[in-house]
Amino acid sequence: MQDRELYRQLMGIQEPWKVTEVKVDFEGLKVDVWVEWSLEQQGVCPECGVTCRIYDHREERQWRHLDTMQFQTIVHCRIPRVNCAEHGTKSMEVGWAEKHSRFTALFERLSIDVLLGCQNQSKAKELLKLSWDEVHLIQEKAVQRGLERRVAGELKHLGVDEKSFLKGHQYATILSDLDHPRVLDVSRDRKEDSLGELLNKISQPQRDTIEAVALDMWEPFINAVEQYLPQADIVHDKFHIAKYLGEAVDKVRKKENRSLVKAQDDTLKGTKYLWLTNPNHWTEPQQALFNELKDKGLKIGRAWSIKEMFSGLWEYRYEKAARKFFKQWFWWATHARLKPMAEVAKKLKRHLDNILTYLKHRITNAVAEGLNSKIQHIKSAARGFRKFENFRIAILFFCGKLDMYPQKSQ
Repeated sequence: MQDRELYRQLMGIQEPWKVTEVKVDFEGLKVDVWVEWSLEQQGVCPECGVTCRIYDHREERQWRHLDTMQFQTIVHCRIPRVNCAEHGTKSMEVGWAEKHSRFTALFERLSIDVLLGCQNQSKAKELLKLSWDEVHLIQEKAVQRGLERRVAGELKHLGVDEKSFLKGHQYATILSDLDHPRVLDVSRDRKEDSLGELLNKISQPQRDTIEAVALDMWEPFINAVEQYLPQADIVHDKFHIAKYLGEAVDKVRKKENRSLVKAQDDTLKGTKYLWLTNPNHWTEPQQALFNELKDKGLKIGRAWSIKEMFSGLWEYRYEKAARKFFKQWFWWATHARLKPMAEVAKKLKRHLDNILTYLKHRITNAVAEGLNSKIQHIKSAARGFRKFENFRIAILFFCGKLDMYPQKSQ
């Protein structure tokens, strides 16, 4: 009697539900709790709340509940089915779990907290003593709740990025809200339709409020934004532009280093990150190395100077002055007799209008890149994802800022 009353209170069981039996397995470290509906003839329709005649009982179901000390606790119940005049034969709702769940609401809440706290599915799995399938099921249901509850508020600035989730260049497209750092949704691949699918999920009133989208120079993404958000400015993210410039600089270094090595000169050996790192973040040895190399007339020095000069564009406030600056920079980049720098300069010129929109909106994909780092951690901790949908669910669970807790909490 004392055990039954204890678990009734621990689980928040209320009449006419009652705890009828509690069994403790000390060797198996397990507690089994049986719950029954105490009214023999009458139940409640889950659709309309009307009191109806009980038709029969379903086969016994089980729910994982919060552990009792170190003892895994399982709730058992044969759920009554009622015969409703309006809705037909329906299974009654139980107060301790959501419909179709294999876990009590309290256990799901704990699992969500542990997953968010660990930021690591593998560690959470071990702490909760769950299988991978059970972890995914809890996350999937949590994300489903969160997406259903998400309020369609105003969106002003979006970010678009991509992330590989399998070897062999299989990508996912990630759409982010830059003003409230969160992932809005994820789609398979990085095609025009991939982004179009995500933008199409946004309601038309929301789309009408979007002022700008930060993305790289990937044409399929540009086309999708122009189709679905014709009023929005495209802002080519300055971090992606820095990446393009850095790649060009590294091509110059590699070619020059090969020539020097043939002449048995190792001047550029081990200098890759010197030319790619922001000078403000140089270590003392890197600064000393730069001082040693800067007056040697190296091609990499010219390439590095061209890259660094471009960053001055972001300081301008007015488009006319910025265009004048770019014109001067472009002439230098294309007349420095460095093919990689000339090629990247021409690429930037083709997209100049969407680069200069930064002066108006001052947005970057830094938020999306930050989320991308978090996503990389999630992927590494889970040792990769074989299925795209599992990858999508994990991203939305950890990065979607969703209201994911189950409502029932008995």
